Amino acid sequence: MKTPQFSKRTGGFTLIELMVAMAITAVIVTVLVSITGIALDAWQRGRAEIRASRQAKSMLDTMAKDFESFVSRRGNNFDWLYAKVIDDLPGPSVNQSTNAAKVIFFTAATDRYDGQIGGDKDLGGDVSCVAYSLEYQDPISGEEDANSDSNSFVLYRLLVDPKETFDKLLGQEDLDGAFGTKTNDLKKPQNFVCENIYQFTLTFQVDVTQQSGGTGTTTTVPVRVTLGDQGAGKELRMRGDGIKTDASVGSLKPSVSPEELKAGRLTGVEIGVTVLSDSAIIRLATTNLDQKVREKIIAQESFQYSRTVELPGM
Repeated sequence: MKTPQFSKRTGGFTLIELMVAMAITAVIVTVLVSITGIALDAWQRGRAEIRASRQAKSMLDTMAKDFESFVSRRGNNFDWLYAKVIDDLPGPSVNQSTNAAKVIFFTAATDRYDGQIGGDKDLGGDVSCVAYSLEYQDPISGEEDANSDSNSFVLYRLLVDPKETFDKLLGQEDLDGAFGTKTNDLKKPQNFVCENIYQFTLTFQVDVTQQSGGTGTTTTVPVRVTLGDQGAGKELRMRGDGIKTDASVGSLKPSVSPEELKAGRLTGVEIGVTVLSDSAIIRLATTNLDQKVREKIIAQESFQYSRTVELPGM
């Protein structure tokens, strides 16, 4: 009787088995790293967008509330609203905002007298003056330091209570001039609204009445005046005797005459805002970045928001 023969095999794996196992492991690790990278990028993008939306909401809610209670009166030559694109745009030359407006107007703000309406601080009146400005500085110190890493694009709001508004600002032919030294108060830390506002644009909606040729009838056409746009001018005043702007009427659609635009009725304002992510602010602060790299950062890490506010009738 023959004894069965069994082949003997030493313990361990062959070289081919080890190579196959290593290749499979490498593929799995590569896929995991790739998925993790994509997930982290998506998380960071989502986090940046959520923070940007909060900044924009803070700005748009605050500004919209003031515009919704806008106060103006006809039959006088006083300024009721003054808006102008800042000549010296905020930000260093290598990282300058593309559009920013200073705006001053009268409003029935509910947070006048620190919100204590009817309390001990309330000295009467309900018409306040409010001003907004975009600056590039440290939001904590309220100063711009060229060597500071804390500089950001910061939106400020200054509310002037009714008594001081009545004593110094109401009934002025030049509201910006009357506001004067309060511009410095506007930039103080206590007037902080939000940061990372790279630019904001104001588009005023004006209803213009035109005569229909030869028929004697009139039609009302809406005209949009966007401050800072090519040909649209940099300044607009809403006065008791009409609208005054340096916008070229030939650039407006539909075409209107200067007299028609002056006699128009301001019906609304569209607020457009671009918010940068925190990482974009930090990266753009680098002085030796190529211009194309800067444009790419702004394109990839900026978020746009807008809101249209109807203004009360005069």
